[in-house]
Amino acid sequence: MRGEQAPATDASAPEDDAVPEGFVDIPFVVEPNYAGWRLEDYLGQKLRRLPRERLAGIILRGVICEEKRLKPSTPVYPGMTFRLRRPGSEEPRTPRSLPVVFQDDWLLVLDKPAGLPIHPTARYHKGTLVTILRERFGERFAEPAHRLDRETSGLVVCGRTTESCRVLGKLFVSRDVHKEYLALCEGHPVEDTFVVDAPIAEGTELIRIAVRIDPVDGKESRTRFQVLRRFTRDGAPFALLRCFPETGRQHQIRVHLREAGFPLVGDKMYGPDPGYFDRFSKGTLEPEAWTRLRLPRQALHAARIVFPHPGTGQQVAFEAPLPGDLADFIGA
Repeated sequence: MRGEQAPATDASAPEDDAVPEGFVDIPFVVEPNYAGWRLEDYLGQKLRRLPRERLAGIILRGVICEEKRLKPSTPVYPGMTFRLRRPGSEEPRTPRSLPVVFQDDWLLVLDKPAGLPIHPTARYHKGTLVTILRERFGERFAEPAHRLDRETSGLVVCGRTTESCRVLGKLFVSRDVHKEYLALCEGHPVEDTFVVDAPIAEGTELIRIAVRIDPVDGKESRTRFQVLRRFTRDGAPFALLRCFPETGRQHQIRVHLREAGFPLVGDKMYGPDPGYFDRFSKGTLEPEAWTRLRLPRQALHAARIVFPHPGTGQQVAFEAPLPGDLADFIGA
């Protein structure tokens, strides 16, 4: 899926391309929907937890493409490959299983396990879906066409050719992809179906990478919910929901459920305490908080996806069953 040749750069090649001891190189391949973006904007999407000024310094010190260093302003193009050199640190363990739901010459559809990030980040560089794909199938076998949060399980669609990635990128932006999620929420919604129509804006006072409901600065956001089952566990009410996001905002289902008063089970960012995520990130989340969260991950699963096949144009649909940890929570 290689695109055009890289734009020229006036930076000189590093004297020694060997990875120094104590550092790691994180590989990136630019997806079609980022064509023409500045490098700093592209990496800002991939490394959301890094402040922009720190990211610019990292780019100047350690982004390498075809043995040349890049600038924050360098434009990226589909298929462009580069490496981000970072100080090494002990990486958290992530799942290695990657079940294949469907495969043809155009598509690879995977059932991502919870806990597996899709792309390399500041914290994860080896234990990611992209890295595992390359290890198992080769460098250019397939590229994810969209993203799921690390803790969310379920369907991930990958393109296997440059044209497939280009078409899929347009489909996901144009809302021609129909998605359904399964979620476990706290509480018993009164209505069997309900809608949350609430504009979403990026950033909160406590968490830069979180989103917020904002009727002034927010973008149109709408999610439909259907109650599949109400149940009680340890004396507390919960429900299994099917979620139909009609727009594609970051963290949309999670923040809309909190807005409705039924937060996701296990959600550290939009759950019972806004300080949970910060303490979790620092490894200091107290045992009482884990008890209150009830699950070690947010209870959200990408269960069904429907879209036009990038090769034939015919509608295709794929499903992934509710994973064991969420099924066990309901059945306990």
